[in-house]
Amino acid sequence: MTEQTYCDRLVQDTPFLTSLGRLSEQQVDRIILQLNRYYPQILSNKDTEKFRNPKLSLRVRLCDLLGHLQRSGERDCQEFYRALYIHAQPLHSCLPSRHALRPVAFLTCLGLAAGLALLIYCCPPDPKVLPGARRVLGFSPVIIDRHVSRFLLAFLTDDLGGL
Repeated sequence: MTEQTYCDRLVQDTPFLTSLGRLSEQQVDRIILQLNRYYPQILSNKDTEKFRNPKLSLRVRLCDLLGHLQRSGERDCQEFYRALYIHAQPLHSCLPSRHALRPVAFLTCLGLAAGLALLIYCCPPDPKVLPGARRVLGFSPVIIDRHVSRFLLAFLTDDLGGL
């Protein structure tokens, strides 16, 4: 599985960030000023004036800013997330792209545990068939969490005597 880039995350988070009431005008201004002051190569003075124009609505300015960052590249999107974390940390922790990463890790571990359980269940009792697999499974509780290792050790105690 490939890791999600900051540009991909920004595409995914844009509807969330631009919805009404998520970011205040002060927070957006602080993010824009940080990107301009610390990283003038990301936002020039002209771009900063455009994105801080009070004649346009906050949503339009924010959409323009996010579109500009997406076109600019990966590093610019990463710096936006850093500025968002600094100036709107509670909002940063609620981003859809951050919550999308958690179930993937859980499902990966669940799939691994299910595959291991299936291997143990379907493995024939004859130790000559897969002697190396039994040894590896015998030492795997050292790596696996203690809750899983209790069940694995209980299942393998009879088979390890023949090794």
